[in-house]
Amino acid sequence: MKQLALAISLETEPTLDNFVPGGNGEMLHVLRNLVAGVERFVYLWGEEGGGKSHLLRACVAAAREKGQSAVYLAGGRDLAPELADRDLVAVDDVDSLDGEGQIALFGLYNRIKEGNGRLLVAGPCAPAQLDLRPDVVTRLGWGLVYQVQGLTDAEKSEALKGHAKQRGFDLPDEAADYLLRHWRRDLPSLLAALDALDRYSLEHKRSVTVPLLRQLLKDAL
Repeated sequence: MKQLALAISLETEPTLDNFVPGGNGEMLHVLRNLVAGVERFVYLWGEEGGGKSHLLRACVAAAREKGQSAVYLAGGRDLAPELADRDLVAVDDVDSLDGEGQIALFGLYNRIKEGNGRLLVAGPCAPAQLDLRPDVVTRLGWGLVYQVQGLTDAEKSEALKGHAKQRGFDLPDEAADYLLRHWRRDLPSLLAALDALDRYSLEHKRSVTVPLLRQLLKDAL
């Protein structure tokens, strides 16, 4: 069932609208302001799977929809000086920058500050805890810093039920609980599994139940 496993791994395009805020309402408001040009420097941190990459990609997509020049970079790749001319630069996994990459980010920050661009950066911990050059750490802490708060199981369950309704079916409480216990915990993976469950139920002409979900996950592994 490799094809089924692939289907579950697919994710929807990240947007600011399909990010479930949970306790991140203020942060989401700030990111919308960043896209609008009200804010200029934002650093996000939090645990893996909490949605940082989703937010960076979503901000870049939102900026492009407004006709802005925006770019997403993971792991510090291609931090060229000319990026300072972009309206928005999003740098993910800042902790993976090597020495050369850190120097490039330091220079990019300074050039953006002198111009009119904006910089959005994400890492696994607060700036002061990063194992990076002190001058880079200082600059990352100069802007707004937000911890991306993970969703509770109850919030994930509500997000799953809401997503199911958008697809035209009701997700039973016991099915949501089973998915939370037996599948990957990050929300994009959970939503992708739910999309696969919807297709699976239609293909087999069966209602969404725990036994059907159990069979889906068994086939996908």
